[in-house]
Amino acid sequence: MSRTVTVGLDGSQESRAAAEWAAREAKLRELPLRVVNVWEPVPEPIAQAPLLGPETQQHWSARIPREAAEGLRLRHPGVEVTVEQLAGRPSEVLPRVAKDSELLVLGSRGLSGVGGFLVGSVGQLVVAHAERSVVLVRAGEQAADEHMTDPAGIPSAATPYRPVVLGLDIDNPHDAVIEFAFDAAALRNTSVRVIHGWNPPPYYAYGLPADLELHDQLTREQTTALTEVLRPWREKYPAVEVVQESRWGRAADFLADAAREASLVVVGRRIRRSPIGAHIGPVTHAVLHHSAAPVAVVPHE
Repeated sequence: MSRTVTVGLDGSQESRAAAEWAAREAKLRELPLRVVNVWEPVPEPIAQAPLLGPETQQHWSARIPREAAEGLRLRHPGVEVTVEQLAGRPSEVLPRVAKDSELLVLGSRGLSGVGGFLVGSVGQLVVAHAERSVVLVRAGEQAADEHMTDPAGIPSAATPYRPVVLGLDIDNPHDAVIEFAFDAAALRNTSVRVIHGWNPPPYYAYGLPADLELHDQLTREQTTALTEVLRPWREKYPAVEVVQESRWGRAADFLADAAREASLVVVGRRIRRSPIGAHIGPVTHAVLHHSAAPVAVVPHE
């Protein structure tokens, strides 16, 4: 695997925002940035139309990443930027591209008026089938959005980074997901806010609201279990502050709420090698559609 940060660029506003985020991430990781444009040839009848032959289409498709790369080099000095154009369907090409990268970054339209992403079919398929981590970035995402507010209450790139939020299932914790979040926090010199949502066993459910003692007992048990899962990671990353929350309720709701004050949200996705369908899991799916911050989806076995 080549150690690069790769971004898929098609010229849209959301893909340009993703390219800016990817360039900042490449600088943090001290890695080169690979700008990939996937050129999908037009159907034969259209390709034969005057002024819209395949050569013309490919020329304009190649111009988009080339000009974008020039701008990225100017705005992010010190980041090595390369450009590559590939032919095929983006939903098929980009997962293959991800295999050769440390990280794949894609743009996604923001939901008008509320936090979250409008994840198109290509984005969902790439997230579902990529076997490397994929970060989705909303259109309009800026460097200042990842940082704390200044004394005037305005986000500023000169202030510290906001926390990295990690959604963690302590029944099936996966090292790749946890390590990604701690690495991201260490790079940003910020904290990790670990959120674990849980529900009581079915046989407790009916009596739980009235039984505060039982509720407290289950909360203590879940908190202790979360602490034990995180213990080796606190030792591995002693400079990273860890804030942990174990709460009764829907994890997706807690993560969406925490995303408003996050620089990045990290969630996991189990690798499924079926060629049919886009399976990204209910919590990850919900976070993608409701997070106000960039979301990193980390695959695991």
